[in-house]
Amino acid sequence: MSIQVKNLSKIYSSQKAVNNISFTVNEGEIVGFLGPNGAGKSTTMKILSCFIPPTGGSATVGGYDVNDAPGEVKKRIGYLPENNPLYKEMYIKEYLAFVARIHGIRSPKERIKEIIEQTGLTVEQKKKIGQLSKGYRQRVGLAQAMIHDPEVLILDEPTTGLDPNQLAEIRELIRNIGKEKTVLLSTHIMQEVEALCDRVIIINKGQLVANDSTSTLQRSGSEQIYTFEFSKTVDVKKLAIFLGESDVEEIGKNSYLVRSKESEDKRAMIFKFAVENNLILLGLQKVENKLEDVFRELTKLSDTDLSDTETDSN
Repeated sequence: MSIQVKNLSKIYSSQKAVNNISFTVNEGEIVGFLGPNGAGKSTTMKILSCFIPPTGGSATVGGYDVNDAPGEVKKRIGYLPENNPLYKEMYIKEYLAFVARIHGIRSPKERIKEIIEQTGLTVEQKKKIGQLSKGYRQRVGLAQAMIHDPEVLILDEPTTGLDPNQLAEIRELIRNIGKEKTVLLSTHIMQEVEALCDRVIIINKGQLVANDSTSTLQRSGSEQIYTFEFSKTVDVKKLAIFLGESDVEEIGKNSYLVRSKESEDKRAMIFKFAVENNLILLGLQKVENKLEDVFRELTKLSDTDLSDTETDSN
């Protein structure tokens, strides 16, 4: 496996930014690393990237421990931090040559040409970084993270502040990168996670609250939602009583929505209501939970549930 985290903790004074979390990221996976602001995502990524040491537990990348062999870890990861620090007065090629020298890359000119093409920087390659749009600066950040051909990419909010066109371009770039690399991706954009990620890890207040495939998490929401349409208007209160649900609403002409906390499938009951009331059921659909809804549900734990945990500003 590319990344293995065991009982990892990070404490700042009395604050527990990361509290005894464990997870793995396997070779070739794109994994979404999610959590509210202050959950400990950036802290965990900084530990994996050897920017800060853990307080307890262990973390390995490519089999090398971040404490015992940070040099070997750094050879195997490419890291794009949230703020994407760049030397804006440098030209793109000049900056990438600087990064290539740091990594001791042989034949740097060939590698720079290759990575410029891979990240879609060809048309802008003669410009200074400060002259680029944010979308292209993100591409430069990805280029520096990938120039030494690492096994693992750690990307912290790589699409923050991008317009829809730029977001789509960077998303496609990450998708292509993920065909060859292991990617741990932090983002607040749930559509991005649904589009890119094989699996999702969610932390809240420093603790792990979910670790599963995107599709499984979407099915795990406690709320079942149904939308349906009858041939004529019905009494919403009568419908709610029949279904044994309090949350029934009219959402359009002869169209209704039911939110159910019960695990029992309500579609048979809706069909039965139509039969007993001489209605034609024109449409019936069980709505799949959105990842955003599951995320909100999992990260709304009360302070008393996690009273031992404090967070840092990251």
